[in-house]
Amino acid sequence: MTEKVAYLSSQWRDEVEKRLKSELTPEQMKHITTSVAFNYTNCPGGNAKFLYFKCEDGSVTDVLVDEGEPPQAEFVITGNYDLFAQITQGIIKSHRALMSGKLKLKGNMVKALKLASLADRLNRIMGQIPTTY
Repeated sequence: MTEKVAYLSSQWRDEVEKRLKSELTPEQMKHITTSVAFNYTNCPGGNAKFLYFKCEDGSVTDVLVDEGEPPQAEFVITGNYDLFAQITQGIIKSHRALMSGKLKLKGNMVKALKLASLADRLNRIMGQIPTTY
C-alpha cells in the first residue's frame, strides 16, 4: 500500500484489520481476551468517533471505526483526536498519555498498564500505514 488513506476512514480500518490479523500472533498478544474502545473527541468535522478492538485468545477478531457510541468494551479510553493521532504515529507512548491524565480510562487501571506494551505493538503496526491525519 503506497497511497495514503484518511485516519479513521473505512479504508484505514480495513488496512488496520488486515495488518493486525496478518502480523500479530496469539503468542505475541499473550493469548489475551479483551476489548477496548477508544473514544475520540474534537475530531475534524466536529463529530466524535470511536475505534474499537476485540481480541479473543490473542487473535484480533473485530476492528470497528464509527461515529456515536462504541460497542461494550472491557476498557474505554477517551481523548482528543490529535493526541490519539500522535500515539498512532509513535510520537507519544500510550501509557505516558494515560498516566499524565491526557487520556481518561474506564476499566481496571492495573490491567490496562500491564497491557500497555500490547497497545504499543498495535500502534506500531497502525503507524506503518500511509495515513493523512
